[in-house]
Amino acid sequence: TLLHAMRDLDVQYGIATMCIGLGQGIATLFERC
Repeated sequence: TLLHAMRDLDVQYGIATMCIGLGQGIATLFERC
């Protein structure tokens, strides 16, 4: 998962994109604390 990859790569931020149908999409930004 994204959170595991962020931990393994020791990065502060990660972004996930998701298709929600009918040409729409959303992106979510994660920040490690």
